[in-house]
Amino acid sequence: MHHLSVALIVFVCVFCSALLGLYLRTLLPEHHLGEDSMAVVKLTAGLIATMAALVLGLLISSAKSSFDTVNTEVTHEAANVILLDRVLAQYGPETQEIRGLLKQIVATGVQQVASADAAQLARMHGPEALKRGENFERKLEELSPQNDLQRRLQARAIEMADNVLAIRELGLLQAVGSTPTPLLITLVLWLCIIFGAFGLFTPPNATVAIALLLGALSTSGAIFLILEMNTPLEGLVTVSLTPMREALAVLGQ
Repeated sequence: MHHLSVALIVFVCVFCSALLGLYLRTLLPEHHLGEDSMAVVKLTAGLIATMAALVLGLLISSAKSSFDTVNTEVTHEAANVILLDRVLAQYGPETQEIRGLLKQIVATGVQQVASADAAQLARMHGPEALKRGENFERKLEELSPQNDLQRRLQARAIEMADNVLAIRELGLLQAVGSTPTPLLITLVLWLCIIFGAFGLFTPPNATVAIALLLGALSTSGAIFLILEMNTPLEGLVTVSLTPMREALAVLGQ
């Protein structure tokens, strides 16, 4: 909802700038709207539009890259969790309690991420979550292998558990992305100048007003998507948790 509010504010600022440009056109003296004056305005608006387009494109590319990275890490973690569970199953019935703990940890994580609640996501970084991970690794280390095969499986399980926890923490850190506020404000200012210049270019009429409205909607929509993809674990645009749910369904079998 916060991102939607920001996008709405951007839309209002940009569209009102366009309407202000249309209004100023009716107030300016005729010689201010001559060909030479309008040519300078168009060149200035073109320069600002180029900079805004570059920044907007870079922000979209960066946000999409961040979103895809977290999405890939969710899939990798789901696969690693399944493999860890199978290694523990090969070890023997002694690991039944550890496998149950693994399933509980995964279920809690999926529930917290699926809630898309900032408070729940913050708990995934909290001391409680860290203790659960440490307790799980300690139980792996406390296993008493009886033969070479079990010793190899124990070592492999400990290594895989370390990787799973590392990938999880990396994904959580990358999911807390943010667009720099000064950059966002500068971009919105540029868009306001551009749309204000658009309003100066043509006489006010319904067609021009609709075109400017659609343009303002498009730019605010792009900023909304940037903000949403920069926080892929919360909001309206989130990564798919299907791989983790599928992994949860086969754990312990």
